[in-house]
Amino acid sequence: MNAEGLVEVVLPGKVEPEGLEIRHGAVPTAGPGQVLIRMEATGVSFAEQQMRRGRYYDQPAFPFVPGYDLVGTVLTTGEGVEPALAGTRVAALVKVGGWASHVLVDAADVVPVPDGIGAAEAETVVVNGITAWQMLHRKAHVRAGQTILVHGANGGVGSVLVQLAQAADVKVIGTASARHHDALRERGVIPVDYRTEDVAARVRELAPAGVDAVFDHVGGRSAVDSWHLLAPGGTLVSYGSASTRDDEGSKQWPVLKLLGRVWLWNALPNRRRAYFFNVWAGRALAKNRFRAQLRADLTQVFGALQRGDVTAQIAAQLPLTRVADALRLAESGTVAGKVVLNP
Repeated sequence: MNAEGLVEVVLPGKVEPEGLEIRHGAVPTAGPGQVLIRMEATGVSFAEQQMRRGRYYDQPAFPFVPGYDLVGTVLTTGEGVEPALAGTRVAALVKVGGWASHVLVDAADVVPVPDGIGAAEAETVVVNGITAWQMLHRKAHVRAGQTILVHGANGGVGSVLVQLAQAADVKVIGTASARHHDALRERGVIPVDYRTEDVAARVRELAPAGVDAVFDHVGGRSAVDSWHLLAPGGTLVSYGSASTRDDEGSKQWPVLKLLGRVWLWNALPNRRRAYFFNVWAGRALAKNRFRAQLRADLTQVFGALQRGDVTAQIAAQLPLTRVADALRLAESGTVAGKVVLNP
């Protein structure tokens, strides 16, 4: 076995970023059906920002190791796993556990990373890429020539969504604060400033007949406005309640309220559809189908990265031991792209 030990970040309870703990231990051993991955890159996503506040709707009990996804090299394989996997670079979506130097993952859950894609590059499009791809192609079924509205077009999911949409010849209107507008224009996006402009009025000007799809991570009032901007036959894909990040009270309630609205909207006879997108939906009921879709879709995203349809946006790379700084940076709202952690 390797001489190096395990380093992992533990979230002990509701804490400020400085309250995260670094723990050292023995490197775990791969059990049947598992692989041991030496982490090369993991990231800070919105989920961990919610988790440290105790506001992610299905987070485990404290203490636990956060880390939604990771990219790394398979060190060892457990019983029943193809030994040839050892030495290959893979990506995995794990929800928790990624903020560690060594991570055990079911072999069925890893997706090969193509040659020529660096670990940090690949990391930027694991949870963000799979979310963007599935919302665009499995939920909204966008087609060439359509117009969509992407909230937070410079964000982690938003920036990948914009690029995948443009690769499919879709016209994009994107909300973002003014400092991101030039970068969005360079990408061919029509920017709207959600801080200073009436977003709904501006979008109606740009798309008088309505938009074909809206991707909304804000929730609350924004989701209602988004629904009213849809053209007949249009689709609202809501994938979060960012507006409630700092709220007190029930962490389930904003999600349940949104699900209630989605149910109601879908019951209306107006040819529009609403979805609340959760990347884990369907895993409990049909694990093999879930895994097959994840592998197919993430492979498509990696292909888009290889072709240059999607550019990896790395906001910063910091070592795992500087996780407090990484989290502060990700939460500051001042960076474009993904804050990546390296071992």
